[in-house]
Amino acid sequence: MVLDLRVTKSDDGFTAIVPSINGCESWAHKEEDAINNTLELFRFYMQRDENMKIKIDLARKEGNTIVYKIIFDK
Repeated sequence: MVLDLRVTKSDDGFTAIVPSINGCESWAHKEEDAINNTLELFRFYMQRDENMKIKIDLARKEGNTIVYKIIFDK
């Protein structure tokens, strides 16, 4: 299964969101931290443990937003 992960840079940090899962978003000073926090929420919403294999691929850039693809087995 493949879902989008959108990371937006602002003046004070980064916001990462999985738009197709309501409430699956986080903010952090560093991009990597925002992504990791959002993936932790993603695992919670998908009811999976931390051993769930997830691959993150860069898809495209849209202004100050970077879109990644989350690739995982359902």
